[in-house]
Amino acid sequence: MSLVKYKNVSIQRQSKNVLKDVNLTLEPSTFYYLIGKVGSGKSSLMKTMYADVPISKGEEADVLGFNLLNIREKDIPYLRRKIGIVFQDFQLLQDRTVYANLEFVLKATGWHDQNQMKNRIGEVLTEVGMANKSYKMPHELSGGEQQRIVIARSLLNNPKLILADEPTGNLDPQTGYRILTLLHRLVDSGHTVLMATHNHQLLDDFPGKVFKCYNKEVIME
Repeated sequence: MSLVKYKNVSIQRQSKNVLKDVNLTLEPSTFYYLIGKVGSGKSSLMKTMYADVPISKGEEADVLGFNLLNIREKDIPYLRRKIGIVFQDFQLLQDRTVYANLEFVLKATGWHDQNQMKNRIGEVLTEVGMANKSYKMPHELSGGEQQRIVIARSLLNNPKLILADEPTGNLDPQTGYRILTLLHRLVDSGHTVLMATHNHQLLDDFPGKVFKCYNKEVIME
């Protein structure tokens, strides 16, 4: 069963058409790239998937069983719990430790048991190779380490779908490659990753299925 299915979807931002007639399907355990120039609609498309940008019209817009054409405000948090989001600029809380950053997300998404939270934080930090960094403050970490923490944060609720918006954009090439290796490994463990990037070299080194935003349309390459 598809995780995401868009049929003839149009997206507007501030009454301007960003994308039109989008037909797109994301299948389980698959790595997808979303490429295109700056301003071509990549981020807008991803933001529709977690209901941050509304869909102006379409025949079908289904994400993880939620109908985005008529999703209710109260259902949006439940949709977002099922999606992991990796931002280019990290968006970590600078005034608290790595552990407290992750604990904050768990509490915000309905976790209460301290032991369960501690165990889950340990699991995701181990998965991204940062098990010994939980006591650190974000500013004490390198860019690559911060991005690993962001990926750990995205995994907390074991999402089927991970949206990564230019996750290597602020990193040096070597660190970016390590992050790509990590994201590809997540696909092997059952996640689907949709990653926006303008670095076409990555497509050669880390193969995946490719969608391109071009001329207000989304083309499968």
